Amino acid sequence: MNIDIDPQKMARYVEELGRLGELPDGGMARFQYDVAWAQAQDLVAGWMREAGLRVRRDAVGNVFGRLPGADDSATILTGSHIDTVPEGGKYDGALGVLAGLAALEALAALGERPRTSLEVVSLCEEESSRYQANFFGSRAMLGLVGPDEPATLKDADGVSMAEAMTAVGLDPSAVATAKRDDVAAFVELHIEQGKVLETAGTDVGIVEVITGLVWEEIVVTGRQDHAGGTPMDARLDAVQAAAEISTAITRHVAETDKAGRVTFGRWDVRPGWPSIVPGEVVLSMDLRHTVAEDLKARADEVHRIAATIAARRGVEITFERLKDETPTVMDTRLREALTQAAADCGATSMDLPSGAGHDSQLMGEHVPTAMLFVPSVEGRSHCKEEYTHPEDCVRGASVLATALHRMAF
Repeated sequence: MNIDIDPQKMARYVEELGRLGELPDGGMARFQYDVAWAQAQDLVAGWMREAGLRVRRDAVGNVFGRLPGADDSATILTGSHIDTVPEGGKYDGALGVLAGLAALEALAALGERPRTSLEVVSLCEEESSRYQANFFGSRAMLGLVGPDEPATLKDADGVSMAEAMTAVGLDPSAVATAKRDDVAAFVELHIEQGKVLETAGTDVGIVEVITGLVWEEIVVTGRQDHAGGTPMDARLDAVQAAAEISTAITRHVAETDKAGRVTFGRWDVRPGWPSIVPGEVVLSMDLRHTVAEDLKARADEVHRIAATIAARRGVEITFERLKDETPTVMDTRLREALTQAAADCGATSMDLPSGAGHDSQLMGEHVPTAMLFVPSVEGRSHCKEEYTHPEDCVRGASVLATALHRMAF
């Protein structure tokens, strides 16, 4: 059987949640423990209650809506994250929360008690937009948050996570109580954030593997000099060196492997003055691949390329590893359930990798996990133009609900 989703209610969820943290010129800014974040979690919790689910919050601010089963000792969990990237869209993460809510609402309306308990979660953080928290909500559920972490992590204004938690009514000393041992499976619906589905004209995607990624901070140190007094051939210009390094690495990744990705998204030029030859550049590197061995090989080659160029230009270069996440293969049994659910709903489906990282990446290292993708218009994401058609939102939620029915009833 297929489970139908109310399209009007789904549209209401997307639009009303999308107003919380919306920027005047479009896009979103809803960061962990800020005002918009707190309002969003309260709104979702209220909708969960209206749906007849049992609602609770854990110590880090994850919000759960539960549909108890005959066996209440294990839980099939669905959902995603509520926070956004700076100037991001209203579908990334949030649609997975809302689709999970709509799915459980539809299942609760059947009037049947599931064999296994079902739960939807609105995770407190995934994007690391305010704090370099790195899947804080799912890490807390898995018992992977250290007791001193909230006091140690600080945002750009110097506000510690512990202070931010206290401001929204959470106790930073209680993070260990968020750990759960009852999650038997995790299924996350998400926008694709690419255009494979749209190009193929396929309704939903069943994720095979989630990319691994390496985040590094690269510091290129040259020599600060006068822009007028220093001849071009006497300069140790950190910007020009960094530009050549980033261009060479980008070309290497693009030409050697279609599965590889590299992005240099943040640059800090010092001292950053028009009449001064830059003495230092700090830039970020995001390197991704779906195969662990290839990701390591690319990282090693990137370092070699950068060191060669730095030596030739007479500048110094250092790398600091900020994130190192291995690719995660999704659970075969859960993938089959999603594929069958798509067929039950009359939706076309295809297998594909995820080039973006998700909470499922971490969850999949500890419990059986699967991901369901719905199309992103023109593949756009992490921008105000991010959009998924209402019918795709409803179809995805229906496939999710149908899969959860197969798993739990």
